[in-house]
Amino acid sequence: MAEAGASEVVLQDSNSKHPQPHTTTEVGSDTGSTVDTRTARQKLSDIFTIFASGAALISDGYQNNLMTMTNVALRKEYPKQYTSYYSTAVSNALLVGEVIGQVIVGLTCDYLGRKFAIIVTTLMIIIGGILATAASGTTIHGMFWMLIVARGIVGFGTGGEYPASSTSASEAANEQNLKQRGPLFILVTNLPLSAGGPIAVSIFLIVLSAAGQNHLGTVWRVCMGIGCLFPLSVFYFRMKMLNSKLYRRGAIKKRVPYTLVLRYYWKRLLGTCGAWFVYDFITFPNGVFSATILSGVVKKGPNNVRSTAEWQLLLGAIALPGVAVGAYLCNRLGRKNTMMLGFSGYLVFGLIIGCAYEQITKILPLFVIFYGLMQSLGNMGPGDMLGLLSSESYATAVRGTCYGISAALGKTGAAIGTQAFTPIQIHLGKRWTFIIAAICGVAGILVTYFFVPDLKGDDLAQEDERFRAYLLSKGWHGEMGEDDLKALADEGVPQAMVEDVKRA
Repeated sequence: MAEAGASEVVLQDSNSKHPQPHTTTEVGSDTGSTVDTRTARQKLSDIFTIFASGAALISDGYQNNLMTMTNVALRKEYPKQYTSYYSTAVSNALLVGEVIGQVIVGLTCDYLGRKFAIIVTTLMIIIGGILATAASGTTIHGMFWMLIVARGIVGFGTGGEYPASSTSASEAANEQNLKQRGPLFILVTNLPLSAGGPIAVSIFLIVLSAAGQNHLGTVWRVCMGIGCLFPLSVFYFRMKMLNSKLYRRGAIKKRVPYTLVLRYYWKRLLGTCGAWFVYDFITFPNGVFSATILSGVVKKGPNNVRSTAEWQLLLGAIALPGVAVGAYLCNRLGRKNTMMLGFSGYLVFGLIIGCAYEQITKILPLFVIFYGLMQSLGNMGPGDMLGLLSSESYATAVRGTCYGISAALGKTGAAIGTQAFTPIQIHLGKRWTFIIAAICGVAGILVTYFFVPDLKGDDLAQEDERFRAYLLSKGWHGEMGEDDLKALADEGVPQAMVEDVKRA
């Protein structure tokens, strides 16, 4: 599908009755210089939106990695009752909730606004965290089921954070610092998400040291409760935030032309959905069950839980620098190339660990280093780029929806990977979890190469203009925007651009 070329922002006449097109800056007619038209409150809101997104996404990373050590603790506390069925069910509850949250909140943040969606997701994480902390039942299995339901509610909130926080952060970064939007977006989204793993393990170790290994029930409940503090810390700022200027001009709240959206973005959707599915199929089970893998390698003893947590912390620390490397490369190497490079890390290290599993697991530090490097390259590539590309590939009117669908397909892959993890280990052997990761690395490279656009970090307003021109060329003339920037779709779009789209 051909797309129209880049457009120029055209100023309306000063006597026009209609509002300006949805740009963060206006271009001066004499000098070509840009003048920021945002109000002081909007500028402040953009700054707080960026940092509040980062602070809130720490809670997502924390919740995603909380079950890593909790699985070990529950298995130690309830060796007979906490079977692989319940271990998988509790882990997958978060994923199922995330899939539902990503789709519903993705639609919601396009229809009702970024602010409304963000407040809903924050409340869901807090409510679910409280229920998980207080999980109980007439039987132990009943307690597990309450934990499953509570983790599903948390999952709805953390899943909704992906489209809600990420689209808000991308739009705010676009208006705050266009040239560094890519690195800034990564540092406030995937960095806190990835940092959530080491933070979760560190908190687990601190609580374990305070409570002792004979009170594991207290340990995992306290860790669940601490997860409520992260969203609470930014709730006030989220209540005060404004929807971005891009959203207030580009939103479509009535008669959304989804058929035209699919015709225009089908290839990009295949790319972001497919790559995210493959990535989460590998990374999520390898993250959730990494402590289980390590506990099988760590020498048995009275301090097995503590030793496993310490090695898990090192594993998470090794994986973290990849996020910063990806932020550095995204503008220099390009989003698409960086993502393919990251997928190649699964191919290389997955084959090394898988083919030499029996030998390498006898040298625990070497195993942890190679395992961490595989995860670090994953963070550098698809971990960084998928969120960035999903926030840049689509127009503001459908950014939340398309981002949510892409992320939901990713979490579907995570749920399938988590469900398949134990059967793979039982029927094929532990080495095959890494060999399959290598195979998925090849699949990720192919999907990225053929379907993911090679974006350069252009102003998001340009994609909005191209999309509006496409809708006009297909005969759609609905209303776009909200509040002070509401206007009909064809206002501010040069007719020449519409004609270019028709000829394309």
